[in-house]
Amino acid sequence: MTARKHLRIATRKSPLAYWQANAVKVQLEKHYPFMQIELLPLVTEGDRHLETSLNKLEGKGLFVKELEKALLNGDADIAVHSMKDVPMDLAKGLTLTAICEREDARDVLISRSGKSLNQLPSGACVGSSSLRRQSQLMALRPDLTVQVLRGNVGTRLEKLAAGEYDAIILAAAGLIRLQKTNCISEYLETSYFLPAPGQGALGVEGRSDDSELLSLMAVLNHKPTYDCVMAERALSRQLGGSCQVPIAAYAECLSNTQLRLRGLVAKPDGSLLVKVEKHGSISEAETLGIAAARELLVQGADRILQDLS
Repeated sequence: MTARKHLRIATRKSPLAYWQANAVKVQLEKHYPFMQIELLPLVTEGDRHLETSLNKLEGKGLFVKELEKALLNGDADIAVHSMKDVPMDLAKGLTLTAICEREDARDVLISRSGKSLNQLPSGACVGSSSLRRQSQLMALRPDLTVQVLRGNVGTRLEKLAAGEYDAIILAAAGLIRLQKTNCISEYLETSYFLPAPGQGALGVEGRSDDSELLSLMAVLNHKPTYDCVMAERALSRQLGGSCQVPIAAYAECLSNTQLRLRGLVAKPDGSLLVKVEKHGSISEAETLGIAAARELLVQGADRILQDLS
């Protein structure tokens, strides 16, 4: 039995982030009904610059730095993040204590007309804040126009409804969690539209020297999701991935022992996509990610990344 009776969870203030942190809170309360758990909502650097494209904002960890500060100075015990927002290298003294079971990792298209990607008329304006999404979109439909779209899920949907865009691309997971799936026009399958590393998964971060906390958080960890996300992050880390770089990665468990990892590096205009697919042992997920990244570099990803640096 743990002696800990109180737990503080740092989270971003956005409705989706708050939902995610509360979902973790509910799970922990089921396992530890004796524990008082509270949420600590914070505003991050990424939230302060919602009209600027992510690839134009300097630095990494735009959505996690303030949460990590709260952990390091003792204001919070754990922080809940969307794994796709978590930098490949965590702040010193912090660790991922758990990765929860993944929600749908796909991206979705939402169009005002209800049309699918193939049905959108030439010249239609599609909103996205992501170079990864932009590059894959332009590779599929170079006749479309992509414009920067920032803000939380609700704000993005409002901008679409107001006619600022003909369509927008969002992560399926966020819409599922916020119960807004009725607006989805098309699910973009991973066979032709790869998600960001960690997309759809929630990560729980804590202090690496808090052994009691690490033990308590183990109940949240979903091993298949953890292994898949570690493979994706290893690929991205090897390539120097961040919001400023169009890198995609998606791993799936093919069995209890085997993993499939697909990765992509692309030019922002979609004129060149370098792809890789690797199969390997789940027990060597990170090694598989590194090998996939090296193969991408050999195929020409290094030149794309150099042009972006």
